[in-house]
Amino acid sequence: MEKVYTVKEVREQVKAWRREGLTVGLVPTMGYLHEGHASLIKKAVEQNDKVVVSVFLNPTQFGPTEDLEAYPRDFEADCKLCESIGAAMVFHPEPSEMYAPDFCTWVDMDVLSKTLCGKSRPIHFRGVCTVVSKLFNIVTPDRAYFGQKDAQQLAIIRRMVRDLNMDIEIVGDGLAKSSRNTYLNEEERKAALILSKAVFLGKKMVEDGETSAAAVKEAMIKKIESEPMAKIDYVEAVDGLSMQPVEEIKAPVLVAMAVYIGKTRLIDNFIVE
Repeated sequence: MEKVYTVKEVREQVKAWRREGLTVGLVPTMGYLHEGHASLIKKAVEQNDKVVVSVFLNPTQFGPTEDLEAYPRDFEADCKLCESIGAAMVFHPEPSEMYAPDFCTWVDMDVLSKTLCGKSRPIHFRGVCTVVSKLFNIVTPDRAYFGQKDAQQLAIIRRMVRDLNMDIEIVGDGLAKSSRNTYLNEEERKAALILSKAVFLGKKMVEDGETSAAAVKEAMIKKIESEPMAKIDYVEAVDGLSMQPVEEIKAPVLVAMAVYIGKTRLIDNFIVE
């Protein structure tokens, strides 16, 4: 497995693979890889001849008061995991390699990025769309892989690919886990289970025939508020394509939440197909 640090190196290698007629998959990550990332990489290895994993902690998707400096990092462990699963390359650029000092070109989106996480993190998805577009231009993959846990991000990337006519297949995977879980102490880890309990409750209500978004949200909020350490950022039901709020739960619908456990912001969701 190769470790590369420059755009030029990536492009030269991918061009060589293309001359051999090989397909290329891309798994974009911010590093500190876990089982969720491993699941994406495994799927990419199964579906492509060569897989590139980008490990880049993208500064442009963090607000001034967010946890960029505290975000966990372990590049050597990341490389060991990627190699053990079968990735062909890890791309680990410095911010200066991705963003020139006078960088001023952005990829932004209306509508989908204004709700849920975008409401409380107003610059976040502009940074996500920009860096993902750059990675797509650098690696030129046939397929790119993203976690379903970040459901709004996945919907936004799919819409960006459609709207900008990018010739890339976007593949989602459902294993939910976050690198931010490492911030939690033992007591907070136990408290964080309230998110999955709220998701289970909401899913069961929908499976049992509840179609009122307000009723499902109210029950989930009540469940979360039963945990003293939990502070709700949002609990919302939105259209699965437009990310706009809905009153009736009728597929496709995303029911998503963001909850603070201590100082750590965690997200979870379920989808009504």
